[in-house]
Amino acid sequence: MNITWLILAGVLAIIAVVFFYLSAQKKKSEPQPPRQRQDPLKFADGSDTFNARILGPGAIISRGGVDYVCRGAIQFRQGQYIWHEYLLDGGKGSEYLSVEYDEGQLNLGWWITRPDLAQQPAHDVTVEGVRYRKTESGVGTFTSEGTTGVADQGEFEYWDLAEVGGNRLLSFERYGKDSPFEVSLGWTVLPGELTVYPAPEAS
Repeated sequence: MNITWLILAGVLAIIAVVFFYLSAQKKKSEPQPPRQRQDPLKFADGSDTFNARILGPGAIISRGGVDYVCRGAIQFRQGQYIWHEYLLDGGKGSEYLSVEYDEGQLNLGWWITRPDLAQQPAHDVTVEGVRYRKTESGVGTFTSEGTTGVADQGEFEYWDLAEVGGNRLLSFERYGKDSPFEVSLGWTVLPGELTVYPAPEAS
């Protein structure tokens, strides 16, 4: 009786080996989708530090010896293009960080909202003696989280301008077609100027 069971077990083992071998051969013969090549410098510019998983309400951003608490975040979408703004508490107040990744380049801007300015968007605008020229404009949709002062979602319009021959920035934004434009002055910053302490995990 024991010999019969041993023989049966041996036959089953052989069948299993043959089955797995044939399955492996079948997988090898099936055409495999081409593997996508990855950008070897994808995170060389520090963009992994400034993504939406790291930044958000509760994150700490240190700049020039001052710690800023991120109170809220706004994600903008125009077609397939996405960028973010992070509203900060600390420093002079009414400051925010913009983060965009454009054509493989990480672009960071540090901004101060200026409700005292009455300028309206145009192709050329002079503010406080600095001449700015339009770089782009458009409309899209946004979503927000945390404390931002805007709705959870909706439509927006923007005009971006840059200093002629410099690194200063000017932005006009409005949320909804009937809202007035908000004016902000800013300047470009480098990733090495900022230290980011990640936002807590969403519960």
